[in-house]
Amino acid sequence: MDEPWVFTDSAVPAWAATALDVLQERIAAGNLETWLTSSHDRSPAIISGTDHARFMLLDDEADPGEHAISPGANSSSSGFVLANGQDDEYPDEDTVPFPEAMRIVSYILTTGAPPTGVPWTIDR
Repeated sequence: MDEPWVFTDSAVPAWAATALDVLQERIAAGNLETWLTSSHDRSPAIISGTDHARFMLLDDEADPGEHAISPGANSSSSGFVLANGQDDEYPDEDTVPFPEAMRIVSYILTTGAPPTGVPWTIDR
């Protein structure tokens, strides 16, 4: 799928081969909320906590979107700090382990679609 992606806050291209390194650098610098935008106005977002991340995919600016989930997880995690300073807590069921979130990002940037086998909740 020919769908160029950029990091929304900097307009830096998000190539599948380098995006994970950029995400890791952003997280290490304390930027835990990252949004990307495609040429088709789709917006994936990753909000990182310590061990988990919330991964969302919106079709456009007004779309409530969908997010990757971990069915059966029964705890919650905090430390999801948004760009505006808000510190969120999510049920672990509404997040995925951090390595899985990175795999999802890579797959979407490469194919334009979520990977098969990853459970999603539709928020629309």
